[in-house]
Amino acid sequence: MSHTAHIRSHRKPRRSASTIAMRTGVAGGVLSTLAVAGASGSAHAAEPVTQTLELPTLTADLAAQVAQSADVTQQAAASYQLQAERDAAAAKAAKQAKADLAEAKKKAAEAKKKAEEAARKEAAERASRSAERATLSASADAGSSTGTDSSTSTSTSTATGSAAAVVSFVQAQVGKAYVSGATGPSAYDCSGLVQAAFKQVGISLPRVSQAQSTAGTQVGLDNLQPGDILYWGGAGSAYHVGVYVGDGMFVGAQNSSTGVVQKPLSYDPPSGAVRVL
Repeated sequence: MSHTAHIRSHRKPRRSASTIAMRTGVAGGVLSTLAVAGASGSAHAAEPVTQTLELPTLTADLAAQVAQSADVTQQAAASYQLQAERDAAAAKAAKQAKADLAEAKKKAAEAKKKAEEAARKEAAERASRSAERATLSASADAGSSTGTDSSTSTSTSTATGSAAAVVSFVQAQVGKAYVSGATGPSAYDCSGLVQAAFKQVGISLPRVSQAQSTAGTQVGLDNLQPGDILYWGGAGSAYHVGVYVGDGMFVGAQNSSTGVVQKPLSYDPPSGAVRVL
C-alpha cells in the first residue's frame, strides 16, 4: 500500500451537475423576483405622494363674531382717540386759564399800585394846597392888621420892552386852572406860570419858587416895577411866587380853587421881590 493512501486530497470534491443546475435555477428565480420588485418600486417612486388637508369651513355665526369683534375694536380705538383729544383740549384750556388768571392778577396789582400812587399824590397836593391857603390867609390877615395897602408899594411907571411882554403874558393866562406841577399852556402852578412868562423874553428861570425868589436882585416892596417877581415866605425858602403887573396889582396861580388870578397886593401882601429884567 502506498504511504499516501490514507492522506485526504486537498482539492474540493466535485459537485454534481444536477446540484449546480438546481442552484442556478434558484438564483435565477431570486434575481427575477428582485427585478420585478425593483421595477414595481421604481414605478411607484416616480409618482409623488400628495395629501390634501381640508381647512375648516367658517360658519355664518363665526363670521359674524369676527366682524363684530372688528367693529368693537374699531369703536374702542375711536373712543380712545376721542378721549385723548378731549384730554389734550382740557389740558390746553387749563393752561390758558392759568395764564389768563396770572395776567389778570398782574394787571389788578398794577392798577391797584397806580390807584394808590394817584391817591397819595392827590392827598399830598391837597395837603400842599391847604397849607398854602392857610399861609396865604395868615399873610393876608397880617397885612390887614398892619394897615398895608397897595398905595405904599405901587409904581406908576408903564411897563415897556421885556417887562411889558412878561406882564402881557401873565395877564393872558388869568382864568386858567391851577394844577400842581403844571407849566402850561392850559394850567399852571405858581412857579410854572412865572417860569413860562420869563421864557417868553428868553430868560430861563429855575423851576421852583424857592430858587426863583433868589434868581434876581432883591428890591423893596415900595420900589416895585412891572415884571418884578413877588414871593411869599423867606428868600430862598419861598412857598409861593407871582408877577407884579403895575398899579398895585399882581398875577399869580394861587390854588386849585381860584386858578390864575389878578389881585391887588392887599389881597395877599408878598414877603419880598426880585428883579431880573
